Amino acid sequence: MGRIVLRLVNQLIQPWPMSVFEYSALDAKGKKIKGIMDANSESHARTKLRSQGKYPVSITISDDKKAGKASKGVRLRLFRHITPAEISNITRQLATLMGAGIPLIQALDSLIEQTRNASLKKVIAQIKNAVNEGNTLTSALGEHPGLFSDIFINMVRAGEASGSLDIVLERLAEFSEKQENLKARFQAALVYPVFMAVIGTAILFILITYIVPNITQVFDEMDRVLPLPTLFLIGLSDFLKLYWWMLPIIFTILYVSIRFFIHQEFGRRVWDLLKLKFPITGTVTQKIILARIASTLGSLLDNGVGLMASMQIIRTLVSNVHVAKVIDDAMVQIEKGQSMTVALGDSPWFPPMFVQMVAVGEQSGHLENMLKKVAKAYERDVETAIMAMTSLLEPLMIVAMGLAVGFVVLSILLPIFEMNQMIG
Repeated sequence: MGRIVLRLVNQLIQPWPMSVFEYSALDAKGKKIKGIMDANSESHARTKLRSQGKYPVSITISDDKKAGKASKGVRLRLFRHITPAEISNITRQLATLMGAGIPLIQALDSLIEQTRNASLKKVIAQIKNAVNEGNTLTSALGEHPGLFSDIFINMVRAGEASGSLDIVLERLAEFSEKQENLKARFQAALVYPVFMAVIGTAILFILITYIVPNITQVFDEMDRVLPLPTLFLIGLSDFLKLYWWMLPIIFTILYVSIRFFIHQEFGRRVWDLLKLKFPITGTVTQKIILARIASTLGSLLDNGVGLMASMQIIRTLVSNVHVAKVIDDAMVQIEKGQSMTVALGDSPWFPPMFVQMVAVGEQSGHLENMLKKVAKAYERDVETAIMAMTSLLEPLMIVAMGLAVGFVVLSILLPIFEMNQMIG
């Protein structure tokens, strides 16, 4: 009886659940402003705006209980303009605010005020309302699976359970920022080679379809058999001039066919194996996977997540079927009492250095620290390898363009040399 009365009292004193409103209002100078705020009702939102010296023009609700049950397509539309960099930024800000002793609700309020992205502002407001209604931050983040990954949610859960949420958020921000920085540097390094490839291809197309035919017209008057390179160049020129429109269709068919093949079980296995064994890039791909596994597993273990739960999270992050098979087999062996060293030791995708570091970590009782060291080592190797590959793209593009232009010039000059020999 006492528990029932206590539950009724808690329901009576619990604040009325708030909703998120988008508003358009006029400030004291008559300037029209737009924004987002949370309130109990539309009338409450108007009252709050007037108390801030704003005169409401229109107020519309942007989330309610039905919004929480929205379909996945609606969520994807909402997240369309939210970038991973913005998620890293608000994670860092939330970690800083909570590390300074600011309560979670007030920290989320501060994020809402500082965030300029309207879609992200709505998401933070919805998370704040969920927490304000008594839910944990973990469950509030779980309502947005398209925005927050499994590792993000599980690490936040571990942080809430251990009372070190600010530290966990700081590590999540660092992890995300490292990934984004590496991706940004790789994309920046590719800008010039890609630009050169596009310009070079366009120049070659114009050269072969418009300039070469005018030069090779003189060869039509010759009764001699033209050299094979010249015949190939004339045939290629005629084909591109008449059927250039077929190239996009051919490339589209090839792309769709390859994508269809990859989505089949056998094709996916072949493709993933090719990515791991392809010269030069295969080693880099393997190191990227290992760095992600080591970094994520180390962070999860360091934040109190159990080994099996951490392995299951890692399994969801690995997209390569061959590496995922190794992790599945390792989980089965670990459940039977085997060590991780034994479980990973027979795999060709986990090199001896990785396995040896895991063995040292298990023996010393500091597996998470050894995994972090492994992750840093592989991250350095990956960054160095990627920068080296991108630096090689420019000279390779120059050599390729030189060979193509040289072939065109040689194909034109060979018949001219033969004509000179006939005249001589």
